[in-house]
Amino acid sequence: MSSEAMDLTYPPEAEQYREKIQAFLAEHLPSEWKGVGGLTADERRRFTDEWAQVLMVNGLRAPSWPKEYGGAGLSLIEQVVLAEEFTSAGVPQGWVNDTFGIGMLGPTLMQWGTEEQKASFLPKVISGEHKWCQGYSEPGAGSDLGNIGTRAVLDGDEWVINGQKVWTSAGHLANWIFVLCRTDPDVPKHRGISFLLCPMDQPGVEVRPLRMITGESEFNEVFFTDARTKADNVVGGVNNGWAVAMTLLGHERGGRATVNSLQFKQELDRLIRLARQRGRTAEPLIRQRIAWAWSKVEIMRYLGMRTLTQFLHGHQPGPDSGIGKLYWSEYHKILTELAVDILGPDAMTPSGPPAGSAFQADEVGSSGSSNAWTMTFLAARAGTIYAGTSQIQRNIIGEMVLGLPKEPRADTGPWRAAPVG
Repeated sequence: MSSEAMDLTYPPEAEQYREKIQAFLAEHLPSEWKGVGGLTADERRRFTDEWAQVLMVNGLRAPSWPKEYGGAGLSLIEQVVLAEEFTSAGVPQGWVNDTFGIGMLGPTLMQWGTEEQKASFLPKVISGEHKWCQGYSEPGAGSDLGNIGTRAVLDGDEWVINGQKVWTSAGHLANWIFVLCRTDPDVPKHRGISFLLCPMDQPGVEVRPLRMITGESEFNEVFFTDARTKADNVVGGVNNGWAVAMTLLGHERGGRATVNSLQFKQELDRLIRLARQRGRTAEPLIRQRIAWAWSKVEIMRYLGMRTLTQFLHGHQPGPDSGIGKLYWSEYHKILTELAVDILGPDAMTPSGPPAGSAFQADEVGSSGSSNAWTMTFLAARAGTIYAGTSQIQRNIIGEMVLGLPKEPRADTGPWRAAPVG
């Protein structure tokens, strides 16, 4: 892990850019804007479509991408300032699938893709013509991602894919999927994986939404039955997909470290308002738990600043990016338990508008209804599972960051011969 001293201040040019973004938001947002969390589902969809076009026209659709690929070419500190101001204002940086296309696949293609792949795919990610989702987890390969069994076999100039993926976020909205496939079952499991780009609008791909405990269906199962994609749609080379996959996961787990604390601070402010409305702020135990939450959000802020300092010194996302994910997901589970305790019996019969987000904290502008808080409470449990379970994050941090001894393994031989169960 990088050892540079943590910087708690922003340079003058960052604050100048902050003023520029604040002026941009003031110009393009409605005067009565309170945040996307205050919109209905239909209003949110319309606003996001319109907002994505505003970002496109102003060159802000892909802030971190170099200009040669259609991005804004912002510096790292400018990217952070932009994310902070958009988060504070409660506006999205694009469509939900942009998390996978712009945030994950784009930077991964820039590192691992061929020039032909970059020229073919990156412009369509920017335009929104291609909406991406992630095909990683399977029923038998979630925390142990290297155990994937979805097979891809080369048939002439095409890969033929058979298998199943699960917990595919926004898969029902996507028309392309980057999918990890087993292309050589006769080598150790991490060596026989390839990273393929596959179109979803074909008969061999079936998407089935999964109903969550909140009643929403953000996740999906994806079934491949003789699905096909071009032979040259493999990224990073055949059987080198594990290295490509880990690069992409680094963007997923580490990219928002500096704005997480802003989201959770906004949520904590809403919880304090809830406690005041319910007349609970004089209770010693409630006060103690709120103080605990405040201290954890402050620690999260410092953790984000440390991550930012490392990024500014050239430290790329790696195993230590799991620290932030482990921290916020475990915190959020406890924080939302406090919200339910403050609601009391109303949490058993929730009412009012639903939560605007199924992931992390609710959106800025949320109604703060008992329904919204209860949905966030239920969804917070999933936060300790998706993007790497807390148990696996602890193993990664222990073994790869702290250098603790690795657990003995019984599956070091060929994947085909590995023990099952």
